[in-house]
Amino acid sequence: MPTILAIETSTEIASAALLNGANLLYRESAGVHTHSESILPMVQALLHEAGITLAQCDAIAFGVGPGSFTGVRTACGVVQGLAFGADLPVVPVVTLEAMAQGCYESCGAQNVLAVLDARMGEVYWAQYRYADAAWQVVTAPTLSAAEAVVPIGEVVACGNGLTAYAAAFAGCALLIDLQPLVMPSARQIAVLGRAAAALGGSVPLEQAQPLYLRNKIAFTTAERLAKASA
Repeated sequence: MPTILAIETSTEIASAALLNGANLLYRESAGVHTHSESILPMVQALLHEAGITLAQCDAIAFGVGPGSFTGVRTACGVVQGLAFGADLPVVPVVTLEAMAQGCYESCGAQNVLAVLDARMGEVYWAQYRYADAAWQVVTAPTLSAAEAVVPIGEVVACGNGLTAYAAAFAGCALLIDLQPLVMPSARQIAVLGRAAAALGGSVPLEQAQPLYLRNKIAFTTAERLAKASA
């Protein structure tokens, strides 16, 4: 089985994982402002613990987004630097699919709605179905108001968007279970990255780019004041 190094920095939690054979090693660090400082020491600690070098990995997987603008850019930059130096392929993994995988691992859910707080009154969301040992996209990653999230059929919902906009999801009868603590993690990035690499899902370094669903990343001062007045 290929050895996969994985990096995930799309939310307030930065994490790194190393999937070496059947052994999964993991590190995480809280604090979005320190991701660029914490991710490389975590990678070094994982490689040291496994007793291998970066060049002995087969690929580097990373959370491509959607998520924090700064966070996904950090992941892409770090991965490009590591992969260039070690001449390794890179594997982009959608963070919402990683959340679906986390939900499956935590409670066995096979129909999953992943909802990530996008701030500015909106959420990133997607729906997935697990079939034939792989995730099928039911609804592609989308940015919308929480009230506009419409699951197709009964689902288990996961992610911090459920608590950030709890009122919007409170009356949805299609949500048969809520897993708000399930968030993007390098553990699931590694698992999905290995599967994608086996199917030829690696990309050249220049294509290791963030998945952005929003062009505007913050309100102006005037917009914040108008929103507060309303």
